[in-house]
Amino acid sequence: MKKKIWPFCLTVFAVLADQISKAFIVRWPENSRIKDVFGNEFLEIVHVRNTAIAFSLGHNLPEAVKPVLFVLLPLGVLGFLVVYYFKTTDFTLLQRWAVAGILGGGIGNLIDRIFRSAGVVDFISVKMYGILGFYRWPTFNLADSFVVVFGILLFITVFKPEARKTGPGGT
Repeated sequence: MKKKIWPFCLTVFAVLADQISKAFIVRWPENSRIKDVFGNEFLEIVHVRNTAIAFSLGHNLPEAVKPVLFVLLPLGVLGFLVVYYFKTTDFTLLQRWAVAGILGGGIGNLIDRIFRSAGVVDFISVKMYGILGFYRWPTFNLADSFVVVFGILLFITVFKPEARKTGPGGT
């Protein structure tokens, strides 16, 4: 059971890092450019709000629908993931850490959706130099980063047998 509980340290870390960074960012007015990190516009810290989900998908939906799609549905998915996490013996230790990282990111953004009426706080803006048709990648936050990075890690370990075998630990 300890192998199943220990990865939740990452969940707690993700939520705390996300919420502390957002508490720092909201000290500045919305849409303000706080810092050009490297002095070349590659990485900027800006304060923006997202009232939808990734890439502002769903921002035109009726306000009555948003709580269901952006709060209740993700809450249900995260709840299912936690139940499956504890019931299955199929996850390797690496996969358990990946799930814990995804949960932390998901919880971080859910906190914003529930308690920040102006929307999820996003603040990391990266210049893309026209790659994929973007001048800048859509602004994101630490919670988004946790979900994406650990989601990719989970995907790789689930669908590449070699990665699953070489992952640390076991169930």
